Amino acid sequence: NSLRLNQERFRLDIRKHFLTERVVKPWNRLPMELVVSPPLDISKIHVDVVLRDMV
Repeated sequence: NSLRLNQERFRLDIRKHFLTERVVKPWNRLPMELVVSPPLDISKIHVDVVLRDMV
């Protein structure tokens, strides 16, 4: 995805256990469609509008 995070190298091994370091690889593996998707509440509004128009 275009919003990739960079993982730095550190001398101390303890840094790899920090949450900010543990999420880098999973985040970078996410598909682009998921990364740039709108928030759930906005998506729900769009679905409601489409369903309302169908009735």
